[in-house]
Amino acid sequence: MSTPKRVAVSSAQLEITQIKSTIGGKQNQRDTLRSLGLKHIGDTVVRTADAVTVGMINTVPHLVKVEEAK
Repeated sequence: MSTPKRVAVSSAQLEITQIKSTIGGKQNQRDTLRSLGLKHIGDTVVRTADAVTVGMINTVPHLVKVEEAK
């Protein structure tokens, strides 16, 4: 199984979508998704790729899908 690609800090807008459940996950991973504004599978938020957001994404890369916003 390959490791998900790490996201880098930039001025780009990122579209972050939750693709997996937090059931059975660690508490810090649940808290990270809530901090990103994701509550349910399929929820999507748009955030700037600043250091804080990138750190949160890299904490839960297996639970989210990240794309550059159009």
